[in-house]
Amino acid sequence: MAKVKVKQVKSGIKKPQNQKRTLEALGLKKIGQVVEHENTPSVMGMIAKVNHLVSTEEA
Repeated sequence: MAKVKVKQVKSGIKKPQNQKRTLEALGLKKIGQVVEHENTPSVMGMIAKVNHLVSTEEA
């Protein structure tokens, strides 16, 4: 299955609690941090929830 790289580009400060938890579930803690996940519907749904805080790239 394809992989997707997710990079946090904005802070989760002053964002709703569900968005903070979504960032944490993706494994993102700091701005500039990059994590790699399988391209599954659940991961893509999490990315869509915090699309304004992250950037994505196919790996």
